Amino acid sequence: MFLVVRKKKVIAAIVLIAILITGAALALHGTLTAQAGNKLLPIYGVENEEGKVGLSFDAAWGADKTEQILDLLDEYGMKATFFLVGFWVDKYPDLVKEIYDRGHLVANHSTNHPHFNELSESDMLLEVETTAEKITAITGEEVKYFRAPYGEYNDALIKLLQERDIKCIQWTVDSLDWKGLSGKEIAERILNKVQSGSIILCHNNSDHIVDALPLILLGLKNKGLTSVRMDELTIEENYYVDNNGIQHSVQQ
Repeated sequence: MFLVVRKKKVIAAIVLIAILITGAALALHGTLTAQAGNKLLPIYGVENEEGKVGLSFDAAWGADKTEQILDLLDEYGMKATFFLVGFWVDKYPDLVKEIYDRGHLVANHSTNHPHFNELSESDMLLEVETTAEKITAITGEEVKYFRAPYGEYNDALIKLLQERDIKCIQWTVDSLDWKGLSGKEIAERILNKVQSGSIILCHNNSDHIVDALPLILLGLKNKGLTSVRMDELTIEENYYVDNNGIQHSVQQ
C-alpha cells in the first residue's frame, strides 16, 4: 500500500514539473493568456511599480471635445490612447492625424461598433482589419491595440488578435462618463480607484469629460501617477495575463 501511494505522489510530481516547464517555455517565446474557467482574457491592467497608468478615450460618435482633450493632455504633459471606430476615422481624418501628431497612440475600436459575441470569426476579422487599414493609411503605423465595443469579447476574438500580434485591451477603471455624471463625479470615481498599472476608460465626447479631465490629470500628478500611451504601459513580450486580466512580465 505504501509503495502504491508513493508511486502516485512521484507521478503527480513529475506531471506538475512537466506542466511548469512547458508553461515557462511558452512564456519565454511569447504570451501565456490566462483563463477564467475556459474563457480567454484581454488585458485589464498591467503589473507596474513605476507610477504609469493608461488613460484611454473611446471615440465613436461626435468629436466636439477632442481638441480640448488634446490641449489639456498637453498642458499636463500626459499621453493617452484613443480607440477609434472606423466610421469616426472616415468622418474625422484630420483629427486622427492630429491625435497621432501630438504624440498619442491611435488604436482600433472596430469598424461599425457591433456586438462581437454575435459575429462570425470572418466578420470579426473584417471589423478589425478594415479600421486598422484606415488608421495606418493616415498615420503610416501598424495598429497593434484593439478594444472591443461594449467591452464584449470571446475566445475567438482573443485568439484572432493574438495570431496577428494585436493586444486586446479592456480597462481597470470605468469612468462611467457616458452616464451623465458631473465632471467632479467622474474625476472622483477615477481617482478613488486608480493605481499604478491601471487602464482608465473614458469617452472623447461624453457630456462632462472636459470638466473632469483637469481634475483627473491633476489628481494623477498628486498621486505620483503619469498617464502614458498603451504601448508604453503594456509589456511587449515575455508576459502572461493572470486570472484577473492583469499583465505580468515573465522573469528571465
